[in-house]
Amino acid sequence: MTETVKSPENCATMVDVRAGVDETDRQLVKLLETRFGYMRAAARIKPARTAVRDETRKAAVINAASQAADKAGLPAKEIADIWDRLVEASIAYELVEWDNTRT
Repeated sequence: MTETVKSPENCATMVDVRAGVDETDRQLVKLLETRFGYMRAAARIKPARTAVRDETRKAAVINAASQAADKAGLPAKEIADIWDRLVEASIAYELVEWDNTRT
């Protein structure tokens, strides 16, 4: 967190909480920018469009997120649902990028 944003434990008002949530959301978007950069790299590297969707890898990524969430005391099922959507969005993005690198 930045100096102007309080940690969750130090929030005393909803203004504090909302500032923390907004900053966290900004950080999450930056992380997603990096993640989708890796999808562009994957699209560039994979030799065949059919290699983009890998159900075994998808399951492993979702399972790892779910286990990490559970270990952190977060709702594992809900995190798994979020990661399922994230991976599907990543696959869709990678397919578009794969097509764009071949045209």
